[in-house]
Amino acid sequence: MAKYIFVTGGVTSSLGKGIIAASLGKLLLDRGLNVTIQKFDPYINVDPGTLNPYEHGECYVTDDGAETDLDLGHYERFLNISTSQANNVTTGKIYQTVISKERRGDYLGKTVQIVPHITNEIKRRFRLLEYKENYDIIITELGGTVGDIESLPYLEALRQLKRDLPKNDVLTIHLTLIPYLKTSQELKTKPTQHSVKELLHVGIQPDILACRTERHITDEIKEKLALFCNVRKQDVIEAIDAETIYDVPLLLQKEKLDDIVLEKLNIVNRKKATLAVWKEHLTNLKNPKHTVNIALVGKYIELMDSYKSIVESFIHAGANNETKVNVIPVKAEDLTKGFTEILENVSGILVAPGFGERGIEGKLNAVRFARENNIPFLGICLGMQIAIVEFARNVLNMENANSTEFDSKTPYPVIDLMQEQVNLINKGGTMRLGAYKCTLDKDSKTSEFYGTTEIEERHRHRYEFNNKYLEQFEAMGMKAAGKNPVSNLVEVMEYKDHPFFIGVQFHPEYKSRVVKPHPLFIAFIKAALNYNKINS
Repeated sequence: MAKYIFVTGGVTSSLGKGIIAASLGKLLLDRGLNVTIQKFDPYINVDPGTLNPYEHGECYVTDDGAETDLDLGHYERFLNISTSQANNVTTGKIYQTVISKERRGDYLGKTVQIVPHITNEIKRRFRLLEYKENYDIIITELGGTVGDIESLPYLEALRQLKRDLPKNDVLTIHLTLIPYLKTSQELKTKPTQHSVKELLHVGIQPDILACRTERHITDEIKEKLALFCNVRKQDVIEAIDAETIYDVPLLLQKEKLDDIVLEKLNIVNRKKATLAVWKEHLTNLKNPKHTVNIALVGKYIELMDSYKSIVESFIHAGANNETKVNVIPVKAEDLTKGFTEILENVSGILVAPGFGERGIEGKLNAVRFARENNIPFLGICLGMQIAIVEFARNVLNMENANSTEFDSKTPYPVIDLMQEQVNLINKGGTMRLGAYKCTLDKDSKTSEFYGTTEIEERHRHRYEFNNKYLEQFEAMGMKAAGKNPVSNLVEVMEYKDHPFFIGVQFHPEYKSRVVKPHPLFIAFIKAALNYNKINS
């Protein structure tokens, strides 16, 4: 039977529960244990698929088509694993399941209540992964902050689970904040004390305290926290602000977090986590030989968490190329006129995914600028579609060519709604989602970068390239370098008269890992380096 680790948060949101969970998972995985991570989100949306990125950041997509919280991206990137629908649960999913059971009459006419019906469903979901694979440890991140009304059912379910299972099978790590007050020049423990009291009010005694801090915590502070929070001094872990998120596993290892966890779970494991490949990545990341500036053109630039996986993919590929990648956020709407000075000092342009008409003209200008000036270009999902529209208008002379998403009456619908999407009414969970196969042209640059002609990538879209116009595009050098072998959907477009001009309908950023950067991003950074060399 699997052992369970729960990560809760106190004092404030955005302390980094996901990074703590992923870093601990990385340490345990490196010690030879079979580990997975799941996230429970307290919002009532069934999933983040219909949420504006400003609300919750990037919507991450798994192989099986689940639209999930962006923390699952951290889990996959850190642990080099693939998650699934079962790894992300929301209050919406919990209530949806319980209400469906009530409608079927499964509760035999009883009054349906938070306790026990909602909490029983939460506990069932806590343990669902245990029956899918023989995991040694399942780490569960509970979203939100202790004290939030939305989090109470999850905390009550955790309290019950700790009661239901043997003592050494469930462990709670409470991540909290130790703020530094400049006026008194001291770290304050009172917020943490109150946060732990909130947990105690619902019947949960944390086993380990992970303390976020911008200054090192003294032994005196650890003693104080241990005394007032009823934990051992060695169970008070410093989680100091790190230079990068990739430093966190090493910092937690220095605090012996993995040793403490295994001791408390009564797991005998003498193997130490070496993190050899991880340390090599960090060395390359912190000691770059080169620098490139990449413009990331998007609609939601004010919140870069909207493009979290893309930014992390640049970090992975940059380290692989011993290159510091300066990602320059460019708001698409700022490129509608007089934009040359914004883009003239970049070595590559990526047009990001997105939905809706806002910023489209700016993205079209970015694509044209990259195409006409031989600047390496990568378009992802909508980014590929924008590249198609730009090429149709300015190379094929198709005046007012467009996507039917933006102009249903365009004379040249070079991007059109996928056939299976035509009659759909509900927006949630109905896009083309998850991993699909793609066959690459053996003579394409893309197949050279991948080192194979058969790939599988994740999707999240409703619109596609209109194959009616493919012959005209290819006659002018824009070729379909990859297609879905079943639907014939164009997955990759390449412009042959350009050093690096590639658009992909899928999302390569979802499959980039710290230990295995994505080949398209590696190739894109290499192209940017070559652009620098030619233009230096």
